[in-house]
Amino acid sequence: MIRFPYGKAALTILALGVLSGIWLIANPPAKTTANLTMWVFARQHYDAYLKALPSFEQAHPGTKVQLLLVDNRGLVPRLQAAFLADLEVPDLVEVEISSAGALFRGPLEDIGFEDLTPWLERDGLRRRMVQARFAPYMSRGRIFGLPHDVHPVMLAYRRDLFEKLGIDAEKLTTWDAFIEAGRKISDPRLPRFMLEAADSNASNLATFLFQRGGGFFDPEGRCIFDNEAAVQTMLWYVPLVTGPRRIADSLGGGQILTQAVEAGHFLCLIAPDWRSKGIEVDIPRMAGKMALMPLPAVRPGERRTSTWGGTMLGMTKRCANKEMAWKLALHLYLNKEELAERFRETNILPCLQEAWNHPSYREPRAYWSNQPLGSLYAELAPHVPFQYTSPFIGTAKGKLGEALVACVQRYRTHGEQGFEEFVRAELKRRGLFACIPY
Repeated sequence: MIRFPYGKAALTILALGVLSGIWLIANPPAKTTANLTMWVFARQHYDAYLKALPSFEQAHPGTKVQLLLVDNRGLVPRLQAAFLADLEVPDLVEVEISSAGALFRGPLEDIGFEDLTPWLERDGLRRRMVQARFAPYMSRGRIFGLPHDVHPVMLAYRRDLFEKLGIDAEKLTTWDAFIEAGRKISDPRLPRFMLEAADSNASNLATFLFQRGGGFFDPEGRCIFDNEAAVQTMLWYVPLVTGPRRIADSLGGGQILTQAVEAGHFLCLIAPDWRSKGIEVDIPRMAGKMALMPLPAVRPGERRTSTWGGTMLGMTKRCANKEMAWKLALHLYLNKEELAERFRETNILPCLQEAWNHPSYREPRAYWSNQPLGSLYAELAPHVPFQYTSPFIGTAKGKLGEALVACVQRYRTHGEQGFEEFVRAELKRRGLFACIPY
């Protein structure tokens, strides 16, 4: 009897490989007739664009678009590898705001995306879209992404519980007033807290940092999350989420958001436009009991919103028909009727300011106590803060999260004693790891 010299496991792998090869030969992948390819990472976007593509293809005979849904975790590494190895890439690709900066590393001529600055200026789009939303997709003064959204932030609150507890949302115009009201009703024994906010990751902290004019990087890509705005934000934020006078809590112990809101564990949620749709879907029994209000201002008369999340659409340099790809980008991002329908389905406010005049943005929403959700977000959208990026944005966000955890632990054990000095040193130390030049 002849034995395979490398053992049964290797023989099995060899057999599977041979069989797989035979199957692939017998079943070759279908050849695509598409002459434009686009990648997206969000299911909501994918579903919406599938509806929009037929009208584009009808208006441009001979053009066929292939739309692919790509897992967000692998999208950027896949693009980076393809750019470096000069492999096939899509003509258009959407990239999440936290990942975009990683694709802008190196000399400008080596970036795999087309510089959209002249295209935007040619078509007057920089004036028609929210200016702040170009900033996350810029590098050294050049724009590499068309902004999909604005994502202004409001607070979603239990209107019925506010009324029961005697809280007037109209009077919570500053954070001082909000915190004062929160300390009157927050009670960990119930448990009940004024706000849902995390003490172990930097997502909520970053939202408030942007509101105060801070950020991770400046326009030149220099790390700034250890500057005075960051110090003051950390000093303000940590006592909200830990310590004896905290008014905020985060999900834990297997609890889910639906149960927490329904039980009155949280009275307020940080609500960018996209999250308002998630609240509607995840907590349907609160319909008619929820409402929205602008973020309280740091000081009277100052900014009453921030931003959280975002998406850009980039055109790759390898795109063979850039004019047609640009027309597709504008069809998906500027068609007012389709943007209106997309807003009804997602609550996501588009970056095109003239689109907000559509009646869909003024429609009362029963879930939100008949408030005109679109108008509320649109009123705040021109005031969203600028945020700048860097190839090291992922590192910076991670280091700010580490600094938050360290500051929370310090405050729990030592309180106010030496806390400011600790915050300044901790932010400085963590910031050194993110301050890497291009």
